Amino acid sequence: MTNPHVPLGKGPVARVLVTRALHQSPELADALRACGLEPVIIPVLEMAPPVSFAGLDDALARLKEFDWLLFTSANAVQVFRQRFPGELPSTLHVAVIGSVTARAAQQASIPVTLQPEKATGEGLADALLPHADGARMLLVRAAVARDVLPGVLQQAGARVEIAEAYRTVVPAHAPMQLKELFIGQDRPSAVAFTSSSSVHHLLQALQAGGGELPELTVLATIGPITSATLREAGYIPTVEAKEANVASLAEAIASALGPQS
Repeated sequence: MTNPHVPLGKGPVARVLVTRALHQSPELADALRACGLEPVIIPVLEMAPPVSFAGLDDALARLKEFDWLLFTSANAVQVFRQRFPGELPSTLHVAVIGSVTARAAQQASIPVTLQPEKATGEGLADALLPHADGARMLLVRAAVARDVLPGVLQQAGARVEIAEAYRTVVPAHAPMQLKELFIGQDRPSAVAFTSSSSVHHLLQALQAGGGELPELTVLATIGPITSATLREAGYIPTVEAKEANVASLAEAIASALGPQS
């Protein structure tokens, strides 16, 4: 299935589907409104506890054994702090994947040692390479995630332990809400994808509800990894944010849709 890159734009204000988890949607919604667009919030993923916290709790009990603590999402930071409210060992270094995760760490009183310029797993791996050989690293992340970061670090000589902090699941109401949204006359002109998970979960929810993405919908991604995931699923991204943040994503969508009458 391909996307001919023609927006549907109906009415004076183009509507944009926001698929982020509910607690993460307001920031993108505000950025879209600032660009003169109307956000339509239907979360296609929500956080759920892992099958067991045993692995994470065991690692946290041994936190002094690690040289580095790695976070690849704000969600992981929040769960970590819930399970480990105490002070971090003074010898522990903390690395985060990007500005959103760094902000979550700051709010959780977790000092950040390293944040790469490129907010991707590859970018974080590259930034950690000089510290990898012989280092003991704890990666706190979602149950299902890309293995680029631990793979690169392990090849460089690091001992990486992965602790599952949460799972992402499709909310029960999402399939029917999406079906009704896309068959309606006032369907959105664009869909904003902020992660690979948002791609997978949106398509999963559409399939469960018996719906599909209309051919003329603008598909906007927050970065190259999300774009690659969309292509792997058989869709061509219309536009990609110049920087991996919601403000840049909103601007890219506004540019793709053109002036709103």
